[in-house]
Amino acid sequence: MRSPRRFRGILAPIAIIALVLAVWVGVSILTLPSVAYLAKPRVSIVITVKDWERKGHPFVVGPRNPRWTPYGVISPALKKAVVASEDADFYSHEGVDYEAIREAIKTDLRKGKFVRGGSTITQQLAKNLFLTRERTLIRKVKEIVLARRLDDALSKSRILELYLNVVEFGPMVYGIGHAAHYYFGKPPSALTVRECAFLASMLPGPKVYNPYRRMDRVMKRSDRILRRMVAARMISREEYDAAISEVPNLEGIARKVEKTLKTPPPEEKPPEGAPVGPMVIEPSPLAASPEPGSEEDSAPKSQDTE
Repeated sequence: MRSPRRFRGILAPIAIIALVLAVWVGVSILTLPSVAYLAKPRVSIVITVKDWERKGHPFVVGPRNPRWTPYGVISPALKKAVVASEDADFYSHEGVDYEAIREAIKTDLRKGKFVRGGSTITQQLAKNLFLTRERTLIRKVKEIVLARRLDDALSKSRILELYLNVVEFGPMVYGIGHAAHYYFGKPPSALTVRECAFLASMLPGPKVYNPYRRMDRVMKRSDRILRRMVAARMISREEYDAAISEVPNLEGIARKVEKTLKTPPPEEKPPEGAPVGPMVIEPSPLAASPEPGSEEDSAPKSQDTE
């Protein structure tokens, strides 16, 4: 008679803990922010980004940022390089790659710590816009839920546009508009195929893939991305041969990067009166037309192929 009682005595606390955890997860999901406003190309939001000393800075995502680069102005080669590098099934999945998550879980269990995240481009966007960088199970659940919502609400081109304008390419170098000028002194539309692969190679972590401290590592990863691109027929064999023989011209930038590491650039000033967010900044009523290369507010969701 004692064994069943003892068994029930063990099960009761476990059941209570499981119920509390379920309620906590449920409340966390229910209180996640809406993503619907991100479908409007003229809307901007203010988020907080971190420099390499973990200090927070306000950052504007959207046309209110002078470095904002609409989808149509971004080099097609960069879009392809980022997809080849970060999320080969970007155009076919619904925001989450469950097979990649399963593989990541296996790796994490084998290593005994969070090593791989299995995150798609859409999940990375959700994390960059709405979540912290802490590696916890609940944050991963939030990331997956937000990624599904983003995929439901936005077109693939809009997701890629937002991602490329918010992702980190170096110390306080956020977004492709800043990165193209910072590293190569040119607009994103003028980047070569090699330069696109070079920038995409830094996306897993610009600290690990730092071209001024581990140029060999960056170039090797850049070469792998180019091989993936030609194998997937994203670029021709001629484009591949030209890119693989090109050495990115970074002359004179090393001193700039070292200076930035010591003293991050001044904080970007959000529009007056806008608190650090994510906080939606409605477009000016004087704005009569969408940004060049952006989609109309009413554009239907589509499976883009570029």
